Formats: sequence, C-alpha cells, structure tokens
Amino acid sequence: MKVLVYGSELSAATAAAALAWVGHEVSWLPHAGQPWRMLREADWLRREPQLFEQIEHSRADGHLTLVDSAESVADIDALWLGLSSSQRDDAATLLRHPAVGRKARLVLVNNSTFPVGETEHLERCLGDPHIGVALPDMLEEGRAWTTFTRPTRWLLGCDDADGERQVRELLRAFNRRSEVFQCMPCRDAELTKLAINGMLATRISYMNEIAGLADTLDVDVEHVRQGMGADTRIGFEYLYPGCGFGGPSFSRDLMRLADAQLSSGRASALLDRVMDINEQKKETLFRKLWAHFSGELQGKTVAIWGAAFKPGTVRIDHAPVLTLLEALWAQGVHVKLHDPAAIPALIDTVGERDDLTTFSDDPYRACEGADALMLVTEWKTYWNPDWERLAGTLRAKLILDGRNIYDPDFVASCGLCYRGIGRRADPAPPGAWGSSPQEA
Repeated sequence: MKVLVYGSELSAATAAAALAWVGHEVSWLPHAGQPWRMLREADWLRREPQLFEQIEHSRADGHLTLVDSAESVADIDALWLGLSSSQRDDAATLLRHPAVGRKARLVLVNNSTFPVGETEHLERCLGDPHIGVALPDMLEEGRAWTTFTRPTRWLLGCDDADGERQVRELLRAFNRRSEVFQCMPCRDAELTKLAINGMLATRISYMNEIAGLADTLDVDVEHVRQGMGADTRIGFEYLYPGCGFGGPSFSRDLMRLADAQLSSGRASALLDRVMDINEQKKETLFRKLWAHFSGELQGKTVAIWGAAFKPGTVRIDHAPVLTLLEALWAQGVHVKLHDPAAIPALIDTVGERDDLTTFSDDPYRACEGADALMLVTEWKTYWNPDWERLAGTLRAKLILDGRNIYDPDFVASCGLCYRGIGRRADPAPPGAWGSSPQEA
C-alpha cells in the first residue's frame, strides 16, 4: 500500500519505519515544527532501540521517502497521522490539501491522541467517500519498535467495514501471532485509550495513598502490596508506590479525560483527586528529607539519581524531579544530579544554575560531598550500588528511595539510614541485631 505518514512524534517515526520495513511504500512528512534535519538529531529518536537504524535502512532500500510537502505525494491509499495534541489544526489543514484524497476511499488512520470525536471531525475535513479510523497510540516509550511490531493489542475505532478491512491489510504483518485488534466505533476507541490511562493512574495514586498511611502506622507497605496483588481481582500491575508519575502521554491523557468529563457536564472528583495525589507525591522525598534534618536544609548537598520520567527515555515532561528540584532549591539545597540520558532535557528546562551540578557518566560522582542520596528514576544502573562506598561517601548516610527498589534491611545492615515510600529501616545500634524502625 502507498502510505503518507504525517508528524514528528514517536508514533509517526515508528509507523514510518515499521510500515516501510514490511514492504509498504511509505512517504514521511515530518511536522513543520520539527523537520527531518532537526528530528534526525533528536536524542529521544536516536536512543529508541532499533528505531533510527530501521529508518535509515528503509530509506536506503527505497521503501521510505522523506518529503517536505503534501504536493509531492499522489494517489496514496492511507494517510497516517502521528501528531501532538496541539497540532490538530495542522492535521485539518493537510486533509484539505488538494493533493490529498485524490484516490477513492482513502483511509485516514488517526494515531494521535486527540479529543474524543476528533477522528469524525477529521473525516469530514477529508470529505466523502474517504474513511476515518481511530487507532489510538499504544506505544511504550523506550521500546516503541517492539510494541509496534509485536503488539499485544490495538484499539481500532472504525464505523465502516471497508475501513477496518484496509487497516487490517495495512497492519497484517504485525497481526500474525494472534488476533490483536479490538474493534469498536471511533469514539469508543478514543475514550477507551483515555480510560485505560485513567485507570492506571488511579491504581498508582491509590497505592501511594496506602503507602502514606503505612508510614503513619509504622507498617511496611511491601507486605500490603504483596497481599493486595495476590488477590486475583486486583493483581500486581501498576501497584508499586513511588514518588509520583510523569511523562507527556500519561499526563496529557489524564487532562484530556478530565476535560471530556467537564465538557459533558460530569466533572470527575475522582480524577481531580488522582491528579492532586500525584502532584503531592512528587514532594514525598523532599518531606522525608525535611523531617530527617528537622527542617535545617540550608547549605545541604543532596545527590539525585535519575531525572527522566521513567527508565529508557530522555524525556522529563511532568517528571517528579522537576517538583523535587524546586522544593530543594527553595530551601537553599545544592543538588548534584546524575542521569544517563536526560541531562540535556533537564538543562533545557531549568537552565544552567549555580545550585545544580549534573553528571551523565559515573553516578558516584554525584554522591561526593553529598549529605543524602535520592533515587528518583529506577534506571537499571542504580539497582545494585556499592553500599560500602555510599556509606563512606554520604555525610548523613541517608538513602531516600523514591521507587522502593532497595531492600530496607540490607541497606540498614550496611550502616545507612533507609527511607522509602511506606518503607524504612535504620542501622542497628552497636551490639544489636537487626534494624530498629523509626520514621524521621
């Protein structure tokens, strides 16, 4: 099939590479705000496993062509939209271009997370007899190639049997192991995508509330988590307490769902509370630091491991580290921060500062001269640190684990004070066995 992919988002780049990889004739029109000359240098694109290499390979074999306008494309069978939520007007403008839609029954695949009902609006912009289908973006940043080429499911919103047939043919190479399409009307698919992320966010925020209660009651939240997850009605997915979630897609979808509720006249107190809890949890590590030092933070130095909103990405959109940094700086704390990938994005956001020193090579450099260490992003390189080295480096011997990836008792046995999310342990006094829980 002849396909035009429009957009500079991860969804557009992945679709262009994957569709060309399986033999479709793909033209890729990046958004004017980020043309190919800029996109090819983007750190997030080059760090996505396999993606950039596949783009270059498909360009070399002729299945993928970069274009700079719709005029260079004629007689396409499918138009794939992978745009950000702020580029809806640009999508409508492209659809009205006279070069688009020359071929009868063109299928419009809306892979952007736009408001509910937007696919129908775009279909009207394209005009009859063309077909619009919603295929909400289900990619996982950091493993986009895998989630596109070996999908577990696709939400396919379609109000026309011919449109469903064309999309199935377009993606046939990725649907051979098992049936991955969940077909439903367009609006239903758009709302389903938002509802999924709303449910996941609700689970996270609920678990974070339980972790706060566990702190107050001197309970280890890990026991609570295991007990809850073992109940088959609940399960373990997204049941890990932490210092808040971030990311462009998750945060955007929650706001989109809240907007849909509000515009329908059904404002959601639940969603509002979920988002409030998440913003509060982004300050959790700061509050534990404050309590440990009885509010005397002026002049302290804190090491932070991790800035990205999750491992495997260079993005810091709505990341907990941003809220945490503001709170620390407001109290006169100097921050030494390590992240293996997201330092450029962090500097672009907060700028160069005298109270911020960054590292991307050796994480222990961030700990030199620091009073405490905060774990914010659970990159694999942080999972098994040299505890003896940290005990000899950190002046206050304080570990603040924002992702609960460490064993509290083991950390305490190394002479360090451990504070997690609903978990804690202190070093045993000389001559005693075990650790004595005592929340700061």
